[in-house]
Amino acid sequence: VYYLLCTKHYRKNANGGQTRTTENLFIYFVASCLIPLLRLYWPLFLLSSPQVFLILGIISLLENILVITAIVKNKNLHSPMYFFVCSLAVADMLVSVSNAWETIIIYLLNNRQLVVEDHFIRQMDNMVDSMICISVVASMCSLLAIAVDRYVTIFYALRYHNIMTVRRAGCIIGGIWTFCTGCGIVFIIYSDSTPVIICLISMFFAMLLIMASLYSHMFMLARSHVKRIAALPGYNSIHQRTSMKGAITLTILLGIFIVCWAPFFLHLILMISCPRNLYCVCFMSHFNMYLILIMCNSVIDPLIYAFRSQEMRKTFKEIICCYSLRNACTSICALTGKY
Repeated sequence: VYYLLCTKHYRKNANGGQTRTTENLFIYFVASCLIPLLRLYWPLFLLSSPQVFLILGIISLLENILVITAIVKNKNLHSPMYFFVCSLAVADMLVSVSNAWETIIIYLLNNRQLVVEDHFIRQMDNMVDSMICISVVASMCSLLAIAVDRYVTIFYALRYHNIMTVRRAGCIIGGIWTFCTGCGIVFIIYSDSTPVIICLISMFFAMLLIMASLYSHMFMLARSHVKRIAALPGYNSIHQRTSMKGAITLTILLGIFIVCWAPFFLHLILMISCPRNLYCVCFMSHFNMYLILIMCNSVIDPLIYAFRSQEMRKTFKEIICCYSLRNACTSICALTGKY
């Protein structure tokens, strides 16, 4: 549909002898870019229902609680990188829970099981938007912190523990969430302001640019750096391989983050640049699908931790087995008490 509409618009201008203005070229460009996105994400059009939001919210909540519990329980995971991963898990949990909560409220309102004033609905909508803003900024800052941590690990391996201490990591995480909370408050106060949305979009692309630069430099020079320090006393090749594996894991996380959040930011860009255009309006009408993608990111991230980290998998198994055993013992004791 996008392709036919766009082609029709283009031929009309060409055959009519009219000059193709910058606006027309922009419209043609936007429509052409939306075609591959629709092909990639079209199955999610069928899933934009309250049940899907609720299921994804519950799965994300349980998975990210499992990640946080594993990091707290296992002392081998008490390192700056995993503390940043824990911050990322909290951000993922925040966006999923807020979207699921909003879905429940909307469902109750539509079925007239909950009656509230319009003012309350607007406030709730602003709160959820603020949570999404806090979550995306926290996710970007946490990914950036992990990228910097991997960069220091690889290029300053011998001084890593002096540079990136647990206390310093805690201060960074505290600064991240203070900054994110401030962004959320500003977003609530100026929710209808275009500069705030432009600032959020600019922050997204700036973070991506910084992380792409770090990872490019990391992978381009890592091999030569390994050869240079291999002859030094105290060098540990296993540590270096572990650092590179961590960098690859975070590269996967970054790729998933871009795939899942890009449609949402494209929605914001179109909302500012062409809010009344036919193609833009059609793309923006599927906002729920983009929220589902965001929640999918929150569900996928813990799976990446599990598949890429043997220590994390081991801790997951211990927690799940311990919980199952505890439930079994409780059931046996209850039955024994009855008889």
